[in-house]
Amino acid sequence: MHDIIRQLDEKRAAARLGGGQKRIDAQHAKGKLTARERIELLLDEDSFEEWDMFKEHRCTDFGMGAEAVPGDGVVTGYGTVNGRLVFVFSQDFTVFGGSLSETHAQKICKVMDHAMKVGAPVIGLNDSGGARIQEGVDSLGGYADVFQRNVMASGVVPQISLIMGPCAGGAVYSPAMTDFIFMVKDSSYMFVTGPEVVKTVTHEEVTAEELGGAVTHTTKSGVADLAFEDDVDALAGLRRFIDFLPLSNREKPPVRPTADPADRLDESLDTLVPANANQPYDMKELIAKVVDEGDFFELQPDYAKNILIGFGRMEGQTVGIVANQPLVLAGCLDIKSSIKAARFVRFCDAFNIPVVTFVDVPGFMPGTSQEYGGIIKHGAKLLYAYAECTVPKITLITRKAYGGAYDVMSSKHLRGDVNLAWPTAEIAVMGPKGAVEIIFREEKNDPTKISAREAEYKEKFANPFVAAHRGFIDDVIMPHNTRKRICRSLAMLRDKQLDNPWRKHGNIPL
Repeated sequence: MHDIIRQLDEKRAAARLGGGQKRIDAQHAKGKLTARERIELLLDEDSFEEWDMFKEHRCTDFGMGAEAVPGDGVVTGYGTVNGRLVFVFSQDFTVFGGSLSETHAQKICKVMDHAMKVGAPVIGLNDSGGARIQEGVDSLGGYADVFQRNVMASGVVPQISLIMGPCAGGAVYSPAMTDFIFMVKDSSYMFVTGPEVVKTVTHEEVTAEELGGAVTHTTKSGVADLAFEDDVDALAGLRRFIDFLPLSNREKPPVRPTADPADRLDESLDTLVPANANQPYDMKELIAKVVDEGDFFELQPDYAKNILIGFGRMEGQTVGIVANQPLVLAGCLDIKSSIKAARFVRFCDAFNIPVVTFVDVPGFMPGTSQEYGGIIKHGAKLLYAYAECTVPKITLITRKAYGGAYDVMSSKHLRGDVNLAWPTAEIAVMGPKGAVEIIFREEKNDPTKISAREAEYKEKFANPFVAAHRGFIDDVIMPHNTRKRICRSLAMLRDKQLDNPWRKHGNIPL
């Protein structure tokens, strides 16, 4: 018995040491934590239950038979974040560069399978050199097994990827199919082909950071949702983020008690929208003044800035927020912003999170680059997402809601549950100037007549009342009442039931 216990202790020590002290020191020298240190920071103290600590690869080619390391380069198991169950895998770069083998993949698949059975999020801490070359097609098969589970888990349990080192080649497609991707600045990167291949094929000279670093993917490609300063910052941010999400699609979003009154008024909102319709204002100010305690977790803040997405709480309950941002491109919808918002709305719908939409949109972005880029199809993604969405939908129009963009932004016609407007709202086919130049084109060379027509159009259409007369707006409210009215609407909609017609799945315009 004592001999077995001694062997157990030795095996546990070997597994915890990973690739050895020298490689651990090298990991620390790069400013990176080890796989186990990351799990310790992510999960509640002493909550981690590890699985497959002793699992080893079975490859014997290229001398691999003599190089087995317990755990095979990934630490897997489950634990809690703020008392709530999560499953986690953390790739260990000190063991074969974190490369994925058949065994490595089996460990990941096991935690994903259990997460779906019990209904809990899967968090992947990625730090891997890619497929283990020595294993050949077995390694590729392992990737495909993980990919299949990513697809099956989509919309069932939240999946979050935190890229904390290299993630290249086929490895990028697993994070790409998860719900959210977070990265660490200067130490993580993602790309399908690396700088050397790019140089050989296209003759472009580019660094790994420029090609697929955290800043690139959070500002240019939109692949990642947030970039954190370092491992510690990233894991702390992830702990905060998890608190907004339900554990699975079988749950309502979590409710956190708050001292912020649901009927709190904010008089400063009455002057948020400038008198000049062409003057911008910051929509983030409205969001901060409406959500509980001003706590808004924004996603993709540096990508497609003309639309805002993220999570907040109203009366303690998580809500997803989508808002046009007048400070950027006047809040126009374009290709990038449509895709950004559509994916977010679909996530909220999959996980029973109510969607609150703040609208100030003059239309879709015009121009050849948008048309050639497929704005028709990409704009339709946002339309499709809102129309398909069955969770509570509350919409507030603060100022402009013109043309097709009015329809798309969670209008009453797309089964919006509660549609409100401020007195400053303008709901029309287009802005007054453009409208009168079309309607009265024969008078457009007469500035006096056109000016009078514009004033007439503004008086008739540049207000919320025509839409309210039709029942497309449920009420015109004073801005200072916004939080109170949204909280009351959410409470009324708490037990909403709405089902789409049965189908295998729809065909979203991808």
